[in-house]
Amino acid sequence: MFMRTFGAFRSGDRFFYGELRGEDVHALAKPYWIDLQPTGQVFRIADLQIDLPVVPSKLIAVGLNYADHIAEMKRTPLGTPLIWFKAPSSLLPHNGAIGIAFPEHQTDFEAEVAVVIGKTAKNVAVERALDLVFGYTIALDISDRDLQKSEKQFGRCKSFDTYTPIGPFVYADADVADVSLELWQNGELRQSTRTSRMIYSVAQIVSFASQSLTLLPGDVILTGTPSGVGPIHAGDQLEAAIDNWPHLRNRVVIAQRVGSQL
Repeated sequence: MFMRTFGAFRSGDRFFYGELRGEDVHALAKPYWIDLQPTGQVFRIADLQIDLPVVPSKLIAVGLNYADHIAEMKRTPLGTPLIWFKAPSSLLPHNGAIGIAFPEHQTDFEAEVAVVIGKTAKNVAVERALDLVFGYTIALDISDRDLQKSEKQFGRCKSFDTYTPIGPFVYADADVADVSLELWQNGELRQSTRTSRMIYSVAQIVSFASQSLTLLPGDVILTGTPSGVGPIHAGDQLEAAIDNWPHLRNRVVIAQRVGSQL
């Protein structure tokens, strides 16, 4: 199936969404998850800056969705998907810098497939769930393990600014039932799996989330990470990939802190 590629771009002070066709970006009048009407303007991708491809009302994460990751984290399967919220303000675009909030804490990378919702979804059956997906992209779930171990909820430890790199693009009409998911740290392969090893499929996750929440167009769901997670440090270069899609690349720095944080 032919995939269509969408993203967000900047040209000087101008921000816009567009569809990437070869080396050209065709500007859209509205965000792609709302309407695909083109403006007629065409730009060269080489002349543009890639920006955040999503602006979700909700950023949902799924945990413990690969058996090997459950084992390395010394957890047990729950019998249903484990979901929580990450702050949308934690989103970071391709080539952005991940700022470690607490350098004295262990802070880990987690590569994941991210789902972008295309239609309003509530109480959706598994059989219909993929019809409500616009497309997919690559994401990282950066996690402060010290806070994760000391707090019962995962929201804070995974929601610091820059803790959800995502992109560079969103792919519509993609099939992610059995594609590779990989992460490199400073050129060394750290995570490698296939999405067919997920415990819960994308359709099952979307259906499950929609039983509790109304999913809106543009919402994003991270579908869980495989084994191989590990700590990041200032100076690291991270590179995540799904199949043969363009890679998501981010560097790591120490976040600037003003005053004290509780």
